Amino acid sequence: QQLAQVQPFSAQLRRPPSTKSKMVRPLLGAFCLASGLAACDAAVAGVTPVQKVIQLLDGMLAKGKEEKHAEEIEFAKFQAWCDSTGKATTKNIEEGAAQITQLDADIAKSESDAEVLGQEIDELEGRIAQAKSEAASANALREKEHGDYMAQHQDLSESIDTCEKAVSVLKSRGADVPQSLAQVRSSPKIPAHAIEVIESFLAMNAGQEPKANAYEFQSGGVVEMLEKLTGKFKDQRFALQKAEMNAKSNYEMLLQQLTDSIHTDESRSSEKSASKAGKLSDAANFKGDLEVTEKIKAEDEKTLSDTKTSCNAKSVEFEQNQVTRAEEIKAINNAMEILSSDAVSGHADTHLPSLAQVHATGRALAQLRSSVQNNGDVRQKAAAYLQGRAKDLGSRYLSVMASRVTEDPFGKVKKMLKDLIVKLMEEANSEADHHAYCTSELATNKMTREDKSSEAEKLSADTDQLTATEAQLASEITELSDAMAELQGARAEATKNRGQEKATNTKTIADAKEAQVAVEQAIAVLREFYGKDADASSLLQAGKKGAAVTAKRSTHREPYTGMGSSSGGILGLLDVILSDFARLETETSSSEDQAQAAYEKYMNESDEDLAVKGTTVEHKESKKQQTEESLRSTQKELSLTQQELDAALSYYDKLKADCVDNNLSYEDRVSMRKEEIQSLKEAMRILNGEDSLV
Repeated sequence: QQLAQVQPFSAQLRRPPSTKSKMVRPLLGAFCLASGLAACDAAVAGVTPVQKVIQLLDGMLAKGKEEKHAEEIEFAKFQAWCDSTGKATTKNIEEGAAQITQLDADIAKSESDAEVLGQEIDELEGRIAQAKSEAASANALREKEHGDYMAQHQDLSESIDTCEKAVSVLKSRGADVPQSLAQVRSSPKIPAHAIEVIESFLAMNAGQEPKANAYEFQSGGVVEMLEKLTGKFKDQRFALQKAEMNAKSNYEMLLQQLTDSIHTDESRSSEKSASKAGKLSDAANFKGDLEVTEKIKAEDEKTLSDTKTSCNAKSVEFEQNQVTRAEEIKAINNAMEILSSDAVSGHADTHLPSLAQVHATGRALAQLRSSVQNNGDVRQKAAAYLQGRAKDLGSRYLSVMASRVTEDPFGKVKKMLKDLIVKLMEEANSEADHHAYCTSELATNKMTREDKSSEAEKLSADTDQLTATEAQLASEITELSDAMAELQGARAEATKNRGQEKATNTKTIADAKEAQVAVEQAIAVLREFYGKDADASSLLQAGKKGAAVTAKRSTHREPYTGMGSSSGGILGLLDVILSDFARLETETSSSEDQAQAAYEKYMNESDEDLAVKGTTVEHKESKKQQTEESLRSTQKELSLTQQELDAALSYYDKLKADCVDNNLSYEDRVSMRKEEIQSLKEAMRILNGEDSLV
């Protein structure tokens, strides 16, 4: 069928131009315009239209393969850019999403911490206000108690002074006895029965000067009564002083506790206010970072979407272009095979040259006669030319063909030349495909190696950083745990010491109370005894005054009335001892209360410190777990990346063996092969009797 299509085409060249000949002549005209006048002369001289079409198709084939190869390289670069951009953008989006999640958690935690701190600040301010109110109430109560004490102390002191003065006047029997007794009677502390005795005494002695013995007898009972009142007033004043001292100590201890509590709460409130402000500032910063991160993430998502769309469109376009180019190359190859077959080229060699005879018959016949006559010279000339080019190019194909030109018949040599040209062209096409494959694979492999190497370096740096962070967190957790254990030990030691101190203080207070009771009992016994002796002494003094003369002459000794003169000093010492025991009780109680308050304050502060450290340890342990998970994930990713890098390096070694030129480059080989083909074509022209173009 192909032969049937070709034969009418050669016949049409002999007829007047028809539709098909009108299609051939523009093709030849275009070739003449592109090749120049010499090429047109050569075509007229002996190149058939079929050969010229094959040459044009060969040029189209080379150009199509070159463009196909260039497009493959460009698409490989573009695809590598798409992969790297998509991977980097996807990673940025994932990191942005993780950062957004972390920022949301940080914002929630900061706001929650600020809210908790606000509640604690309100609670502390309430406690401060309550403590200040209690301190003000304690101050007012203390002022009132002290005022009452001063008034009662003054009354008792005045009563004691009045009674002592009255006793002194009565004992001295001075003239101002009524006045002194009147002052005693007007004292607010004198009981009613004492007032009656004084009034009776004053009424008995009103308007008369009693005798000495009668005066002494009458005033004895009043003196005794006044002395008892003086002792009673002193006891009351001492009890009042003791109560005042206890009240003052309790007030000072309470005020100190309230002051310490106010100072501590104000300090904690200030710290928590600063911490709350810091938390709110952190939340505001986190919100700003969140807004920026969300904006960047949205931009990355848009970039990724646009990149995927562009890359997909380019990929579809590339695949369509490659299919079209492959079909075009296949069609050209098929056309060249058909045109190079004996069915077309053979008949074209036989019949188409008559077209040139129509225009230059004489010239063609002369060339034909010259070709027939000089057949041997032509073969020798072609052989010499091929040998020279084989030596210049180092081509074994040209050397073999040079030896065959002189041996083989003329027709067989031309067929071998044609076959060799076809073989070299096939090798050129095959090597072009292989070069395109190598170029694409080497470019892709290079980008893969660079990407994986960069990624491996980054992952290795991340691994080192995460390892250092994990070690630092472990060290901080250990330090905090040791500090908590040390604080627990200190708390246990403080509790132990507090228990021992409390036991000692409790025993001291109990001993002081017991001693006070015993001293008071001793004072009561002595006062009771010497009080009776005072009464007896008064009676004896009255009887002795009534029989003064008899007593002077009598040798009978006076009855023993006790060591009343020494009892006053002893009672004074006992009062001092009683005061010392009372002061010991008060000071020990105050010291115990202060120690208990300090202990409770220390325990509260240590509880808070333990809670803070415990929370910090939990946070750091959670962060350490996250760091360990990130480290494991990074190490796993690093291992996979290293495997991919090793695979890329191994594949590169294989590509180097197949694709990397050690001696001649691809361009040099293409150039040499073109020269070989050109030399074979020149030999064909020589064998055809044409003038060489070299």
